[in-house]
Amino acid sequence: MYLAVLGCWAPYPAAGGACPGYLLVSKNLSLFLDCGNGSLAWLRRCTDFRELTAVFISHFHPDHYVDLFCLRHALAGARREGSRSLPLPLIAPLAPEKDAETWRSYPDVLEFRGIAPEACRSSLAVPLGELLGNCFQGASGGRVSFLLTDHPLPNLAVRFENEGKTLVYTGDTGFFEALVEFAGGADLLVCEATLQEKDRGLGVSGHLTAREAGLLAASAGVKRLLLTHFWPEHDLRVTYREARAVFAGDLLLAREGLTVFF
Repeated sequence: MYLAVLGCWAPYPAAGGACPGYLLVSKNLSLFLDCGNGSLAWLRRCTDFRELTAVFISHFHPDHYVDLFCLRHALAGARREGSRSLPLPLIAPLAPEKDAETWRSYPDVLEFRGIAPEACRSSLAVPLGELLGNCFQGASGGRVSFLLTDHPLPNLAVRFENEGKTLVYTGDTGFFEALVEFAGGADLLVCEATLQEKDRGLGVSGHLTAREAGLLAASAGVKRLLLTHFWPEHDLRVTYREARAVFAGDLLLAREGLTVFF
């Protein structure tokens, strides 16, 4: 199983970069996790968008989903040309309702499968086959879990368990204790690290410092931590040092084009 980084900056990209997006690949499974500005172009360096199994959107802030509009046009073109026949499952929160309604309106190319945020205040687990339906032909036993996080818009952290491996992606969140259990024992934790310690007191809520991301990883006992969702004006050497001070495991900084096998 591997994860390819397609974008890692927020709420706007660094020069030459892209906003959050990731490609998770395992046997018979190719998932586009968030699709921020510029991430679709990076995805096309890694795979054919026609071969995607599903797309997952953590929440409806533009830096996490705006390339979904581009993907819709790409899929519509593929359908016209006959290179993709089935609509692509779109897994996303059912809130805000106006966003859910927007993405329900393209059934020929995107099959909207909404997750109710209020059902995820405690971890909600769904078998992979049930979630993805006919688009997933993987081995039995795969599971996806969702957890509503601490963020101004409803954001769903996601935990993928398949082929004996576990990936947890936080999306956007502040620190809260239930997240530790949710990430417990993951082979790879993809965790936002928007802030640095110098940013405390600025009144920014719903995001983690790099130190908090490191503490989360240490407390959860994860094997590898991939920091992401960087403020473009930050010195990422500082971000790395602040997480390293509290997490002794394998620590990586996301960058476009990085592939992490686990």
